[in-house]
Amino acid sequence: MTTLPVQPIGRVEGLDALLPQSAATGAAPTGGANAFGQLLMNGVDSVNQKVVDAEKLSAQFAVDDSVPLHQVTFALQQARLSLEFMLQVRTRLVEAYQQFASMQL
Repeated sequence: MTTLPVQPIGRVEGLDALLPQSAATGAAPTGGANAFGQLLMNGVDSVNQKVVDAEKLSAQFAVDDSVPLHQVTFALQQARLSLEFMLQVRTRLVEAYQQFASMQL
């Protein structure tokens, strides 16, 4: 039995696009609510772009076989996982809001 070398997990590419500029550069974030809102909007825009790209690839694959099937499948799975992650984040935010709303002051 041949053992394969274990490779360290590298940095996730594209993660900086979801972070506010201050977090990406390592500076202290300013405007808490504004930065959080921008972070959420960047995430939604990123998910939307992945869905649009997957739709374009699948339409191109249906028309002319110029796009390999594995590339279409990968783009569709990436879009699906991004959408599921976004829905999980939304669910957690709604749950947190409901907990804050039910607190007695």
